Formats: sequence, structure tokens, C-alpha cells
Amino acid sequence: MGYNEIFHVSCPQRGQRRAGRPPRALGAGGSGRSGPEAGGGQHRDPGRQPGLPPSASPTVRACTRARGAAPQQWWSPAAARPSQAQTRHQGPSRLTAPGPGSGQPPAGTEAREAPGGGRRPSHSAPWRAGGAAGRRRGYPGAAAPRRAMAAKAGAGGLELRAAIGFNGHVPCGLICHPDKEHVLYPLGCTVVIQDLGSKKQTFLHGHTNNVSCIVVSRNGVYVASGQVTYMGFKADIILWDFQRKELLARLSLHKGRIEGLAFSPNSLYLVSLGGQDDGSVVVWHIDKREAICGSPASARSAGNTTIVVCSSCRDEVFVTAGNGTIRVWELDLANRKIRPTECQTGQLRRVSTCVKMTGDDNYFYVGTSSGDVLKVNTNNRLMTDYGPQKEKFSSGVTALLFLKTGDIIVGTGGGIVAHCKGSNYKVMKKIQVQGAVTSLTCRDQDHQFFVGTNACQIYQINYTAFKEELIAACHSEAVHDIVFPVGASDLFATCSKNDIRVWYTPENRELLRIVIPNVTCHAVDFMRDGKSIISAWNDGKIRAFMPETGRPMYVINNAHSLGVTAIAATSDCKRIISGGGEGQVSVWEIGERTHKLGEVLKVHVSAVSCIKVKKDDRECVTASLDGTCIIWDLVRFIRRQMILANTLFKCVCYHPEEYQIITSGTDRRIRYWEVFDGSAIREVEGSVSGSINGMDITSDGAYFVTGGDDHLVKLWDYNEGAVTHVGAGHSGHITRLKICPENKYIVSVSADGAIFLWKFPDLH
Repeated sequence: MGYNEIFHVSCPQRGQRRAGRPPRALGAGGSGRSGPEAGGGQHRDPGRQPGLPPSASPTVRACTRARGAAPQQWWSPAAARPSQAQTRHQGPSRLTAPGPGSGQPPAGTEAREAPGGGRRPSHSAPWRAGGAAGRRRGYPGAAAPRRAMAAKAGAGGLELRAAIGFNGHVPCGLICHPDKEHVLYPLGCTVVIQDLGSKKQTFLHGHTNNVSCIVVSRNGVYVASGQVTYMGFKADIILWDFQRKELLARLSLHKGRIEGLAFSPNSLYLVSLGGQDDGSVVVWHIDKREAICGSPASARSAGNTTIVVCSSCRDEVFVTAGNGTIRVWELDLANRKIRPTECQTGQLRRVSTCVKMTGDDNYFYVGTSSGDVLKVNTNNRLMTDYGPQKEKFSSGVTALLFLKTGDIIVGTGGGIVAHCKGSNYKVMKKIQVQGAVTSLTCRDQDHQFFVGTNACQIYQINYTAFKEELIAACHSEAVHDIVFPVGASDLFATCSKNDIRVWYTPENRELLRIVIPNVTCHAVDFMRDGKSIISAWNDGKIRAFMPETGRPMYVINNAHSLGVTAIAATSDCKRIISGGGEGQVSVWEIGERTHKLGEVLKVHVSAVSCIKVKKDDRECVTASLDGTCIIWDLVRFIRRQMILANTLFKCVCYHPEEYQIITSGTDRRIRYWEVFDGSAIREVEGSVSGSINGMDITSDGAYFVTGGDDHLVKLWDYNEGAVTHVGAGHSGHITRLKICPENKYIVSVSADGAIFLWKFPDLH
């Protein structure tokens, strides 16, 4: 009888402590190891008996062995037929939890006998049509059907409560609706509609990749949006009903990317422009939801066309412009043709960056990358004027807006918003904003307009005073971490390149911004007493700030040689545990005016990705990209357990009762582990495509959330190991996510700078 078996039989207290835990389903390939002396081979629990429920206590197992009673079979018939390999294996076969994400085929899937008698899905089954085989063939959308089936079958949808972010890289992406009460803008693969008064947001979901352009019809009835896709595959245009927020039609002809969209003045037609790999312009009939005709957007001798704008008065006329080309098109509906006329600009050769039609349709203005504005006659297709002649706008003209007075608002790549005379382009007023101006949209001709920049900022500017007011801001780079203060759901902090930001969730607005130029913050945490924000930076420094003002408190220089990649604080606020890119784990003693290195723990050989500390501050667990998770004794500063798996660990969480941990990483599998001996308990498939980068668990331990490279937020039942809800909306890789302390909502952050707040579902 081995040591573990003796311990199980002689200690009923441990068996009682184990009661009520999730089922143990140690697999044949379990990789748990106990302590530094653990050798190779597979872990085996001698106290486990096949046939007994995993929750059965060791005392019951001992009594069953003594009586020699045959336990009742409780596993599935397929699992009850062991193969020769399973017969040779010393432990029980792996049992994965059924349901979404478990790796088992959905109901109705064709299956055939696997070697050893088990059931496996047939390669000819329909649900495999877009899976791994499709991805091997290079079909980029191959994972989508499989993902939808694996993640959403039997799972509800998470409701998106709010989105913090704005994709300022989309030209003319910020649009004020004609009702003057709403603004629309793209964020990832979602179109956000925000009420200017109440700040309430609604969302248009339907795109499968980044939204590349958006336009609203003049009467405000329709919204159209285009997206990016992979080279050689069709990119969708979606036509929406604004009032009902419903998808009306999905129009697919262009390949690769939708570069631009424009509605005709009476909303009869929609003109779409394909990207560089497509190069065509297509006219769609809105009522019939079909294409009327199309043509190459530019002559072979010209460059790429990037802009399309419809006439202000005539439904049959529109303008395209780009690199060395400006064309006016006319639609011949009877013959289903569009006929272009090249505009003559004399000796000038320009790259067009924006186009704006005048209200009477006689002229249109073209902004160029050279920093000047061309005035072109719509009727005779001749350039009549251009300027400014001497002092051109720095970094090019990127956006234009007309006023009733005939003056022009010019936005530039250098972040200048200038009020210019329409006759000679003389600058009368100007202001500086952060980032290049990509959008100018008018709310009221006599009152105000909005400015969107590629730094993902939205400004409100009054015509008279011509002063900017920042009304929305967000990260413009990947967000690396998100954290809540202990016991508070109204605040959270995020970190990114150059900055840390604190957000107020009831209003979804930024409260504090801490800027450290030219460095990247990898991780952030609140001290439990709420007196400081600690952060980990890629320059090897640990920085602490005051949470109210953002003033620096102290800096620990040279904390790690390859940058600080993870950080956590103890409950007594006296110690900080940090992890570095070189794999070193350091324990820092923090006093009122001092901070010194207490201990260095050197076992990991690659970057530490995540650190979690036990509530009693006597133990912590670190996950690393070297394929190990280590449980450390913070009293004696020794390694208690080492967990090995064939993955790069990205995240780890303690169960609130702290007898188990869950991990995940690049192998897309979620594993449950025993803290006591480091043994594997259960393994479920967390994703069918891409690594899992973040996870968090509710305060009662009943549910946990995961997110990763599949762009999906998944809510899991901890005991069942099954997905209950799925949230889709991110277009970038999800980097981290957290459940707020009161279980009101889930916050997820992604590599495209977006922050999404999901309503936590009512699970009772």
C-alpha cells in the first residue's frame, strides 16, 4: 500500500474536506508532478477506484475495498470499453466534461468506432467541414462554423452592456446621425450607436472582422458598414435599419476589404468601393438589395482609389478619388452601366485623402497628402482653384467640413483643426488635438461639430469659441491588464503602452490617466488598502502611484533584467511579488518609506505571465511561458509543487476555497489542479482556435470566465466544466478579463485597445 493510499485511509478529515468538490477526472496523460523529487511518467492516484463517483470520499473507497463490493457503473458506455492502451495504463481513463468546449461532438453528429471501442466523430461529418482540415487548406473562415458550434451550442449569449473605445483609424468613421441626437462609430467588429444626451449605447453585431467603413443615409433611415477580411475572400457590406437596429441585408461582391461606402442623396442607391486587392466600384439598389452594375475604380495607369462620395443632389452621380485619380461617375440605369470621366488637374499630381461635396453640387473639394485643397467643378470636371499656395497644412489634409457661411473646417495629419476662409484658405482659427484627424462630423451648423483622431480620441468643438473639449478617450494600443480594487465594482484600472488609466463604470468614462512615455505597462494591481496602484513595466521598473492623483510614490529600479511582466500584492500590503521576462520571481518588502528586495525565487526559465497570491499571504502560484506553474511557500521561500504541461501557461487562478487552481495557455485547454499535491483533476477544451490568454473566477467559485485569441468571452460552470454563455464582439485577441467583485458584469480587454463590459447573466 503506497503512501497516498495509507494517507487516504487513515485521515477521514481529508476526505471530508474533499467532499463537494468538482468531479475528478484525471486523464491518462496527466502531467501533474508532486514536488521537486517527482520523476517522469504519469501521475496515478492509488486511492482512486474505477466506478466510484469522483466526489466519493477516501473513507468510502476504503470501505468499498474492504467489502469487495462492485461499484455501480456511472460513466458513459463509450468510456466503459477500454482499449488495450487504457488497459495497460495504471490509472482510470480521462473523462472530459460534456458540452460546449469539451471536445465531444454535438448531438446528431455522425460518429464511428475509434480504436479501442470509443466513439469519435467521422471525418465526413458536416460539423468538421470548417475545422482543422479547413484551416490546413488555408481557408481563414474555416474555424468560424466550428467555433460557433463548439462555443455556442447550448450556450446563451452575453449581453454587451457598454463599450469603451473608438477605432479612430477608420477614415470618416465618426458620424453624427441626421437626428442630431446620436453618433455612430466603429469599434472592432461592432458598430456603436451612442445617445449624445443619456450616453446610452446600442450595438450592431454582424461583422466577423474589423469594420473598415461606415456611412449613414441622408434621411437617417439606413446605416451601411463594410469590413476587412482575408485576401481572396469576400468582404461583407451590411445594410442596417437604424430605428430598429436590425440587419436588413448582407451584400457580398468585393474581396479583401471594403474601402468606402456612400448613399445617394435620396437613399435609392448605395455605392461601394473595394480595397487595393479588389479595385472595383459597385452600385447597389437599396430596395431590391442587389447589385446594379460595377466597374474598375481607376484606370490602369493610375494608382489605388480610396475614397467614394455621392452627389448632394443627384442620385446618379458620385465621385471617386485616390492616388493620381479623381473621377466623376454617372449611372446609366437603363443599360446598367456606370461611366467615369477623369477630372483634369493640369500639372498637379496629388494623392487624394478626402473629398467633400458642396450643398449645391456645383463643386467638390479634395484634400491631399501634400497639404493643399483642390476645388473641382462637378459639371465640367476641371480644377478651378487650389490652396493654400504657400503655407500648406502639415502632414496632409485628412478631413474636410463645410459651413453655411462658405468657410471650411480642415483637419490635418498633424492634429490641427483649422477654420479657413473658403475663398483663399486663409487660417482664421486653429486648435491642436492629440493624433491625426480622421473624422469631422457636424452636429449643428450654428453650434458644434465633433472631431475623431487616430489616437482614438473624440472631441467636441464649438464654432464660436473654437475650443476643444475631450468627450471620449480610450487606449490606442493593446491593453495588457485589467484589475478591480478589492470590493469595489465602480472602478477599474487598465494598462497599455505609455499609460495606466482608471475608469468609472457607471458612466464609462476615464477618471485618471498616468502617462509614462516610451515604455509599456505589462501588469497593474491595486494594493488592498487602496492607497497605491502598483505596476510592472518593460523597462525593468516597478512603479507605484497614488490612486486619486496619479502622482508617483516610489520606483523600484532594475527589478528585472528583461522587464517586469507580472505583479501581485499581498493582503497585508507589506510585500509585492513580481515576475520578469527572464523567469525570475522576486519578493519585495514594502515599508512606509523603504522598499527592498526580500527574496529571489529562481526556477522558471522563461517569462512569468501571471501571479496569484493566497488570501493568507503564505503561498502564491506563478505561471510561466516555460510550461510550468509553480506553487511557492512565501514563508520559507521554497517551491512546494511544480505543475508541468505541454503548453505556454498564460493564466492561472485559485479557486476561492484555495484547494484547487485552474490554468490555461497556448494549447487551448483548461486544466484543474490539486494545490495539495499538484495532481491533475480535470481537463476540458477551452477553445478550438487560438490560445487562452486570461481567466477569472467568481467570488463563490461557481463560475469562471475565459478569453483569448478566438475573440470570444466564455462563461463556464466550474463544477460541470461546460460553457453557459458566450460573448462575441471583440475583433482583436482578448488579453485579459475580470469579473467585478459584486458579479454585476465582466470586463474584457483586447489587443485592439477595446474595453467591453458584459452584463453578468442571471444564473438563478
